Amino acid sequence: MTSDKTRIEATAGTRRARPQDMKLEVTVIPVSDVERAKRFYSNLGWRLDADFPVGDSFRVIQFTPPGSPASVHFGIGITSAAPGSASGNYLIVSDIEAARAELAGRGADVSEVFHRGGPGQPAIGGRDPQGRSYVSFATFKDPDGNGWLLQEITERFPGRVDGDTAFASVVDLAAALRRAAAAHGEHEKREGGKHDENWPDWYAEYMVAEHAGKELPL
Repeated sequence: MTSDKTRIEATAGTRRARPQDMKLEVTVIPVSDVERAKRFYSNLGWRLDADFPVGDSFRVIQFTPPGSPASVHFGIGITSAAPGSASGNYLIVSDIEAARAELAGRGADVSEVFHRGGPGQPAIGGRDPQGRSYVSFATFKDPDGNGWLLQEITERFPGRVDGDTAFASVVDLAAALRRAAAAHGEHEKREGGKHDENWPDWYAEYMVAEHAGKELPL
């Protein structure tokens, strides 16, 4: 009886010690003209998930950026924040220049690509010449002035990603395959230029390591 009680208490303690998942799913942006904002985000190619009006005092619209697990809300009666006061909203991309070109082509006034030598360092024009992850950016604003920041991430910091390797979109998967192909080409050169018959295994190891922020194979 005592053994059973001890085991039950230990199991309960384990359950209490494990934190519950708290997945950020929606952020609210304040706008002054709902229809104008709806046209803007629709023109960007973001998916319209919902538009629920309730009389004249409440309306919520939800858009989701391509490949994003999180969405944005705006509308009437959902926030007291001043229109245009949202800033520092990050949009993570695998190819900063391609993402900028696409947004510009859809009518967004996007800044030129820039990079920083490190956190808090001044902006330097152009994509990071070393192609480092986390340091290349571009910015744009919606018609109200809510600010968005594009950040190029191709390799995560160690420990940043938990669980299985997953890609949010076909675009991200294709970009990861291109990076693996380029790295594998260098690998074959180091191995004397011979064709690697086990390239699928090498690709898989590289892509999983890159996604998890672990040491990459050579």
